[in-house]
Amino acid sequence: MENKIRLYHGDGGVKTSELINEVFLKHYGNSKGFLLSDSFVFTADPSKLAYTTDSFVVRPLFFRGGDIGKLAICGTINDLATAGARPLYISAGFIIEEGFDIASLCRIAESMGEECRRNGVKIVTGDTKVVERGSADGLFINTSGLGIVSKNYSPCGIEPGDEIIITGTVGEHGTAILLDRYDLAIETDRISDCCALNYLIDGLETELSYIKLMRDPTRGGLATILNEIVTNAGYNAELYENQIPINDQVKAINEILGIDPLYLASEGRMVLVVKKGSGHRILEALKNLAGCRDAGLIGHFTEDKEEVVYLQTSIGGKRLIPALEGQTIPRIC
Repeated sequence: MENKIRLYHGDGGVKTSELINEVFLKHYGNSKGFLLSDSFVFTADPSKLAYTTDSFVVRPLFFRGGDIGKLAICGTINDLATAGARPLYISAGFIIEEGFDIASLCRIAESMGEECRRNGVKIVTGDTKVVERGSADGLFINTSGLGIVSKNYSPCGIEPGDEIIITGTVGEHGTAILLDRYDLAIETDRISDCCALNYLIDGLETELSYIKLMRDPTRGGLATILNEIVTNAGYNAELYENQIPINDQVKAINEILGIDPLYLASEGRMVLVVKKGSGHRILEALKNLAGCRDAGLIGHFTEDKEEVVYLQTSIGGKRLIPALEGQTIPRIC
């Protein structure tokens, strides 16, 4: 196997087969021949299915707490989780720039395989294209995912009094990308929160009927996701500043940089909108899950219909939290 990607690795011939077998199949852990068809055939039971697709263009490709491969698998699993679905199958398409280091590609494929095995999901089909040097900034990944929706989850319309929960601290993925991309001389042990969230579906199985909506606060962060939600709901959202979980180091780093962590991506957190009066019950259940001990009940929907998000500040005032305009950090996920 060569050390660098060449254009002929994408021509569909012997070198393409070699790349698929020696990089992808080897590290995904699938049996020989499992991924060599253009389509994967499976039998579906009468359950409700969820399907999602996404593309990943993060820079740098390797960051504290993960890499583009882990991000692609976790991001796809988490998009399925927002629909109340347990993941089954994933496709993975690669657009690789000529000259890309094959050892790095192996590391990425290995992390994808590890994340799949950890979460009981399989990469069952995919595609590889090689483009000329300078056309792809190294590597882009596209994934699609299929999962089975829990029978206990039935999303429904938001009403005044419904409560808002975040499953953990916010802004840690965006902060990690900032630190690694710009090689900032700031000492911290914080890493990206990138992780798969499908465990929430099993962990909250008996509480899913109280959950009206789930969204992952990726690009644009918590602030932008909540603005999207209020636009669809038709009601205002009031947040409590003191109850939004933000790690002290993340807060300090972003104060130095002049960035509001509410607008930074989280790749291992979920926003839950739950029925009025059920927030503390669901929060208690979340805090019993290993990945959600920092979860917080951070706000509620009001009867006002301006479709805005605002913050009740620690000094008693109110601050409007609009959706993100422009780019805080480009190429983040």
